[in-house]
Amino acid sequence: MTPARPNPLRVRRRSLVATASLLLLAAACSGQATPSTSPTASSAASPTAVASASATPGAVTSPPEPTAGGSPTAATGGAFDPSHINLALVPVARGLDSPVFATGAGDGSGRLFIVEQAGRIRILGADGQLAVTPFLDISSEVLSGGEQGLLGLAFHPDYASNGRFFVDYTARNGDTVVAEFHRRDAATADPGSERILYRIADPYPNHNGGMLAFGPDGYLYNGLGDGGSGGDPQNRAQNLGTLWGKLLRVDVDGALPYAIPSTNPFGSRAGARPEIFDYGLRNPWRFSFDRQTGDLLIGDVGQGSWEEVDAVPAGQPGGLNFGWRIREGRECYGGGSCQSAGLTPPVYVYSHAFGCAIIGGYVYRGSAFPSLVGGYLFSDECSGRIWAASAAQAVAGNAPAKVVLESGLIVSSFGQDDAGELYLCDLQGGVLYHVTAEAH
Repeated sequence: MTPARPNPLRVRRRSLVATASLLLLAAACSGQATPSTSPTASSAASPTAVASASATPGAVTSPPEPTAGGSPTAATGGAFDPSHINLALVPVARGLDSPVFATGAGDGSGRLFIVEQAGRIRILGADGQLAVTPFLDISSEVLSGGEQGLLGLAFHPDYASNGRFFVDYTARNGDTVVAEFHRRDAATADPGSERILYRIADPYPNHNGGMLAFGPDGYLYNGLGDGGSGGDPQNRAQNLGTLWGKLLRVDVDGALPYAIPSTNPFGSRAGARPEIFDYGLRNPWRFSFDRQTGDLLIGDVGQGSWEEVDAVPAGQPGGLNFGWRIREGRECYGGGSCQSAGLTPPVYVYSHAFGCAIIGGYVYRGSAFPSLVGGYLFSDECSGRIWAASAAQAVAGNAPAKVVLESGLIVSSFGQDDAGELYLCDLQGGVLYHVTAEAH
């Protein structure tokens, strides 16, 4: 089976202060996007240190906070309040090559697995040491640069016993591949164990999505962009006959190469791809499940005007249409009027005056920083700003988000370890940071 192919972030004309070999999400806001292999930046240049900042940083002129989907309501007692935290980033690993993701394996080892865009997965041990030998090196199979490369990683919920994990990467011919690999031993995987779930011919080199995550239902979710170019010229995100511009859900424990969950919303609809769970997405580069509630929050990279966070409450049966390319954010795409009936609005939006490519994050459920519990963090690749909001109110669409740190970094992704602690990947600097917080 050859499903339609994903698209990660976009490549915008907005310049970034980077000399790195790629800029994942900055996408052209009109016309066909051309991924940049040598992006420049207009934000902060190579940072040497990242200091903590209050919830109201003074480093920039007050950016407007992302706007919520409904009328703000007062937080109830004990709810997360972004105005009462100081956020800071502490480096835990340096010398990485364009890190784009980090995650625990759920195996109780306390290790972090860091994805490098060129096609390697590195291990940061529980002792804080970065292993020299990669856990997996498939760089010979990966086309890397711009929005292409090794983009996603998810460990099977039973990885500790079965050694299975899954990756999303760009093949040398430009195809998007989602494949399964197996652990060889505790420190390395077997490159020869690859089993391809699906391989999708990509019409353009941008908007490849790439995020993989297992949901609380045990199924594997995969975010795919609209197929690339600019403005979704073939309107793929609204076409249920293609996988582009969708959130997919498949069962990797059933028939090969994968099975379709019986509760997928379009499994019996004629002409629709049964893998589709939700649709109308432009480039859902990073999404995550709240490990306590099961709620799903998606950072969907916008076109030329708006970035957005979309929400899928736990237990929602799927089939949501998030509106691209009918709408960008809450506005009709291209101006004028449009039909919004049946569309699910974003819970947050912010304009391109304050960033260019949203980096969806995580809800903090760790124990080291009590003031951060229940907070959803997200960022922007170009501006390096980090916002925080109450996760519970975010899913309800009625919580204000607040800038809690001006990082000055080229942020490519957040990450989460087995204990619920959060991390941040600096694409340009090659550094993995631990996200820390204290109340004020």
